[in-house]
Amino acid sequence: MFRDFHQNNWSLEVEKELQQLLKIAVAEDTGLNGDLTSLALIPEQLHGSASIRSRENGVMAGTQAVTTILKTINPILDWQPIISDGSPINTGDKTGQIKGPVQSMLIAERLVLNLLGKLSGIATLTKKYVDAVAGTPAKIYDTRKTTPGWRRLEKYAVRCGGGRNHRTGLFDAVLIKDNHLAIGQKHGGQFTPAKAVVQTREFFRQHADSFHCEPFPENENPSAHFVPIIEIEVDTLEQLQEVLPVRPDIVLLDNMTLPQIVQAVEIRNKLAPEVELEASGGINLKTVGNIATTGVERISVGALTHSAIALDFGLDWE
Repeated sequence: MFRDFHQNNWSLEVEKELQQLLKIAVAEDTGLNGDLTSLALIPEQLHGSASIRSRENGVMAGTQAVTTILKTINPILDWQPIISDGSPINTGDKTGQIKGPVQSMLIAERLVLNLLGKLSGIATLTKKYVDAVAGTPAKIYDTRKTTPGWRRLEKYAVRCGGGRNHRTGLFDAVLIKDNHLAIGQKHGGQFTPAKAVVQTREFFRQHADSFHCEPFPENENPSAHFVPIIEIEVDTLEQLQEVLPVRPDIVLLDNMTLPQIVQAVEIRNKLAPEVELEASGGINLKTVGNIATTGVERISVGALTHSAIALDFGLDWE
């Protein structure tokens, strides 16, 4: 049965992460004195209206966060979004309107533009990868290569661009990597990929009651036994052949060449067609299309979050 990781749509968990970030962001910008320039030049009672406009083409992400930013600065501030998250935007598009006390709007301005730019940049890059694999069975996934404190927000932006989320953190899925195998071999003798999968599965059978299901929307029964997705990374076709008979949920093909990935799909189809394959490592927009045609179900790309260029937004007074 197909299993997937939790997908970060806009949720209470994403909102909480944003609120934690805002505690730091507002303090580092206003300090103990507030906005000195606005205090000196702008009357406290002055109200105004301004539009947030895109300065370039891309994909919108972060409009739902703007309300939280504004309410943190001043509950009177009002945000009226015009373009929803996940929608395409063009240069000059008015994406939304802010109204309220001008002093507060000026404090919020950079926070809003920074967040929209960062998240929309991720959504825009993700959409390019998604478009590059269109028409194939492959889905584009992100990784844990995220900005500390921004993970759920950045993964939400990936979703806005049409991508899929890999595990949210170390807490909600198993990914057995080469370092786990290397450490196991040093301390336990022959620690093969297959033995690692078997040992992991048995561990959770014996200790399921020691863990809890995260309060994600898909977990309708929080008291249910914790049965995480088990994924394992392999570097060679020999490792793949060795691990497939024990049926992990997913096998990650790490830094394999295109011919190796083709062979890996053939081996998987023969030995364990129900096991999904994930290609990862050094994948870019020039190579992702060919990889998608091999028959792998998943392609994970760290660049979605660690190399996306922020989209340019500006605030225009009305």
